[in-house]
Amino acid sequence: MSPISPDESDAALHPDPAIAERLGRFSALLLERNAKVNLTSARDPSAVAVHIRDSLTVAEFVTGPLVDIGSGGGFPAIPLALAAGVPVTLIESVAKKARFLEEMLAALGIAGQVLCLRAEDAARRPDLRERFSVATARGVASLPTVLELTVPFLALGGRALLQRGREEPGERDAADDAALVLGAARVEEIPLEGVRRIVIFEKRGATPARFPRRGGVPGRRPLCSADA
Repeated sequence: MSPISPDESDAALHPDPAIAERLGRFSALLLERNAKVNLTSARDPSAVAVHIRDSLTVAEFVTGPLVDIGSGGGFPAIPLALAAGVPVTLIESVAKKARFLEEMLAALGIAGQVLCLRAEDAARRPDLRERFSVATARGVASLPTVLELTVPFLALGGRALLQRGREEPGERDAADDAALVLGAARVEEIPLEGVRRIVIFEKRGATPARFPRRGGVPGRRPLCSADA
């Protein structure tokens, strides 16, 4: 995944001109809001373009309604919604970021909703639990933590598309064990540039009712890891 130079046009973001134009609008709106509210570390069009292109590395796997956990500045969910044309549910617990995301859905004509909730609480709602084809989360939490926060939202056959960096010692075994407990299994791993990779887990069975655990516990005590 090569970086985009500052003078490249919106056309570099996507081969479809209409989608590229909407991605360019998202970039401009994000930078405008970011000058007032800290939403992302990206401070110029080139930096935002790198985030957009990283988000789109999973676009080919987006097959239906998507839920994104910890949506923040809108990555990867907003680029994916624009590229794949699917409705999105954005889970963001920080109110100022949730308001920004609501503005983006309205401004860009994206079908979906923003919920200012913790994922642990949202996943217990009957209208959200086991309802989605795809789940994403672009945070830096451990992989077992991210699985506990995404898999409960997936319908049977749904997939968690997880963009990850370097794998930590013991992470693979802990993640695979956590997935089994949650009713999922690793089905594919795709290397990207450097240490970046896409890890895909598929929902194979119902997630036990006790998951996710109460707010903050998945992060403090990652499922199936040594400190769980």
